[in-house]
Amino acid sequence: MRKVLFIAVCIPVVAGLGWLYFHERQLTDYGPAYHEYAYITNGKSNTVSVIDLRTFQPAKTVKVGSEPTGVAANSKKNEIYVVNTGSNNLSVIDAERNAVIATIGVHGKPYFIDVSADGRRGYVANSGSANVSVIDLEKRVVISNIRVGAAPGLARVSPDGATVVVSNRGDNTISLIDAGRLMVRNTIPVCQQPEDVAILPDSGKAFVACAASGQVASIDLKNNKLLALLDVGKTPVHLALKPDGGELMVSNFDSDNISIIETTTDEVGGSYLIGTHPARGIVTADNSRLYVSNFGSNTVAVYDIDIGKMIATLPVGSHPDGLALSQSQNYLLVLNSGSGDVTVIQKRTPKKKFEPGEYSLLTMIPVGVQPNNIVVKSFVLAKPPSK
Repeated sequence: MRKVLFIAVCIPVVAGLGWLYFHERQLTDYGPAYHEYAYITNGKSNTVSVIDLRTFQPAKTVKVGSEPTGVAANSKKNEIYVVNTGSNNLSVIDAERNAVIATIGVHGKPYFIDVSADGRRGYVANSGSANVSVIDLEKRVVISNIRVGAAPGLARVSPDGATVVVSNRGDNTISLIDAGRLMVRNTIPVCQQPEDVAILPDSGKAFVACAASGQVASIDLKNNKLLALLDVGKTPVHLALKPDGGELMVSNFDSDNISIIETTTDEVGGSYLIGTHPARGIVTADNSRLYVSNFGSNTVAVYDIDIGKMIATLPVGSHPDGLALSQSQNYLLVLNSGSGDVTVIQKRTPKKKFEPGEYSLLTMIPVGVQPNNIVVKSFVLAKPPSK
């Protein structure tokens, strides 16, 4: 009898706590002129899913080229750029209408695009043709194709717009492109299979993750030289830089940990277990939290940078990969490549005694087949949208 009574009491308590944990909070109304969207490239659907982050509802599915992979937003105009690996071109999406307004041809097997801080140029590394396409985003034309090393994976432009760092996976080098003269000013041998690139806010130094050698290369961009090869974990696949540039977070896929690099001294400050096969990381705007997608354990880890400790592990969908934060920083978007959806996690301040914590699942939104990248764009229309 006591057991039955205990169960009868516990069930509504547990249900109540569950409701508190998963209850969808009322969303802020910014008015009709404010827009905020997430754009997700669906590699096997040849589409981009658009999610309205004011309501966390699907807004539109945009048809693009074949095998879309990289996606980037222009900070100066309401445009989104989608790299189509299978069709060797770039789709330009008008974010106000969420429609493709131009298609720009590049060269063989592009994967990513980076946009200069002034919004005028885009840089696409073409892995199949060993060059970088430089795109005038105002005129929407390719103005140069610059020869670099073998199988370039990524072209990253410095914040000052002066240098483009290209990781050449095929010959273990990086190419430094002078963005003003549109030519390679130096080629530097680094470590094995360089891939991801991060550049400090002052544009003085770049870091390159080398997946095959478990190292990160530090590059002096002012003097065009290799400064150091830093040993991290196995298969470093992603670099997440704090907005203040002081520390670099390295996701070591096959070590199940992250390494933290002090960018000023080029020292590995420590390594921390984070989850199975960490794939990508993102740091909040206030430099306080790191979120890491654990591809192998279907979770997101929350690492508190200030105290140097993992404080939460959050369940998400299958094979989480890409990450993005809303403009308010209160919502984390987790792209689940295996289950074809986006998990939305809400960060909040618990107000009631029995609320379990500051993170809760808000919703899960279906997208397309094999989603691979995500970007967020927010803007205010000068004129309210016409009916």
